Amino acid sequence: MLPRINDFLFIQVASSDEEEAQSVYKSRVADEDADSLYMEIPIHEPSGKLRKLYLGDELSIFIISPDGVKHYFNSYVTGYRDDVLRLVRIRKAEESSMTRIQRRSYLRVPAELELAVSARGQNRFIGITDDVGGGGISFYCEASRLLETGMELECWLLVPFKNGVVEHAFFKGEVIRAKMLENGRKQAMVKFTTISEPDRQKIIRCCFERQLELRK
Repeated sequence: MLPRINDFLFIQVASSDEEEAQSVYKSRVADEDADSLYMEIPIHEPSGKLRKLYLGDELSIFIISPDGVKHYFNSYVTGYRDDVLRLVRIRKAEESSMTRIQRRSYLRVPAELELAVSARGQNRFIGITDDVGGGGISFYCEASRLLETGMELECWLLVPFKNGVVEHAFFKGEVIRAKMLENGRKQAMVKFTTISEPDRQKIIRCCFERQLELRK
């Protein structure tokens, strides 16, 4: 689903400021041509503040289809047009570059991220993720670590972003499956049971950036 006139866009602007990079702005497509979309100045709805955009600003954007599917794409600012209101011109997305994510389900991407794990408050160790998503992870660790199906873990995930900022995301998770591997390591699949929305959004953003890197 490509954005069309009158569709609403939900936008994050690439920034070295962590709080700013996580802010989501809303805009509307006012016009289009062969290569570009013309959108209204984005607004941060919680505060009511408009977001000024500059030439070359990199944007992560999603739209929501009527059936509740989010369609993600990357774009950047290419210019402006003065109409009744000033419009921002951005590069139009290609169908092949868009990522679909169902609501209440989360993109999972392969990623080797460091993870600090506490099992039953005593068994503490470091693991390395195999894949990561907004609903859970899988990770590798030493075979000697005690991990059983149904066990609750407390975890601190190291979350790196494209702009060089590194954050931590804390969550509690339940081991869905644990198995021994032929290489002598253990693998555990974990679903999140408790996670704050800001920490989940950190993970989702990292996954989105990682998938764009893999596409390139």
